[in-house]
Amino acid sequence: MLKYDLKPGDIIGFSGKGIVSDLINLGTYGIPRWSISHVAIIAEDYGRKYLFEASESDNSNGVCRYEPEDVINRYSGRVWVYPLYRHLYWYESARLICDLMRVVNRPYDSKGAIKSAGFFYPAIRSLFHGPDFVKLFCSELVASKFSEIGIYPTTNASRWNPNNYIRRLRQNGIVCKPKRLK
Repeated sequence: MLKYDLKPGDIIGFSGKGIVSDLINLGTYGIPRWSISHVAIIAEDYGRKYLFEASESDNSNGVCRYEPEDVINRYSGRVWVYPLYRHLYWYESARLICDLMRVVNRPYDSKGAIKSAGFFYPAIRSLFHGPDFVKLFCSELVASKFSEIGIYPTTNASRWNPNNYIRRLRQNGIVCKPKRLK
């Protein structure tokens, strides 16, 4: 049982203990084993909360829906919740769950995740290439859904990596100071 009551629109940030997480942090100007290397989003369906993430693992290869406690408890590393600055209105929450359910089972975009690393390359690339939602990586999933429901519009969700997206949301007051879950 989680000590924190997750709300629709909250972002879950993960920082793993493995080499992949370390490389993601180094490529996205984060601190290995401390900064965010993966993000997921919370949505609610008929009073039940779910965690949606785009990942590549032994269990899944793409966008999946899980019970939040299951993912958080089995994760090897640190986990934070970045609470949304306000509760979603009912219509925003309904649109979020509908939009997320529409992309469940969409394949993981490992090339897109790699291309989102750094700062200048993704920004310049986004000027010439639009978003590509045939496949999704974690921060692209969250950024596209926040944009679709109007919480934080972005012209190209494919340019965001976990660290720079969370930093930007914090700078703009979209999400609050993180609370450690694990």
